Amino acid sequence: MSTNPEGATPGFLVWRLSMKWRVAVDRAVAPLGLTHAQYSLVASLYGMHRTGLRPSQRQLADHTGLEPLYVSKLARALEAAGLVERTRDPADPRAVQLTLTDQGREVTRRAIGIVHGLLEQLLTPLGGLGGPRTKAFSRELATLLDVPLDPPTENETEQS
Repeated sequence: MSTNPEGATPGFLVWRLSMKWRVAVDRAVAPLGLTHAQYSLVASLYGMHRTGLRPSQRQLADHTGLEPLYVSKLARALEAAGLVERTRDPADPRAVQLTLTDQGREVTRRAIGIVHGLLEQLLTPLGGLGGPRTKAFSRELATLLDVPLDPPTENETEQS
C-alpha cells in the first residue's frame, strides 16, 4: 500500500501510523518479554515513579489512555512475570497501587532505550526526535488528543 494513498482521511493515516508504530515497538521489546501495551504501562509507571508518584491502576489507566480493565489485566501479567508489584492503597482499600520491582525497573530502562532508538529511526524523515518538524508534529498531535470524545449535543449540532 502506498504511504500516501490518494483521498486518505487524516483519521485513516493516524490509524495506519499508530498500527505501524505499535508493530515496530512490539517487535523491538519482544526480546525483553514485553508487548507494546505492557511497555506502555511499565514506561509510564517508570516515569510516574521518577516524579514521586505511586499510581493506582486507575490513575495509570487515565495516564496511558488504556481501559482500566485492560490495565488490570496487564498489571496481573506483569506481576506474574516479576516486573510489577500490586498492593492495596492504604488510603483506599478498593484501589490497587502499582510499583516496579527491581527487575521491572531494569527491564523498563532497557526497553526505554530500545524504543528511544526506534523512535529516532522512525522520526528521521521529520528530523529525528529533537527536530523542529517533530516538535511541531507532537504539538499538533497533542492538540488533537485534547479534543473531548463527548458527542456534540443537539443544540451544538443545530448551530453548526
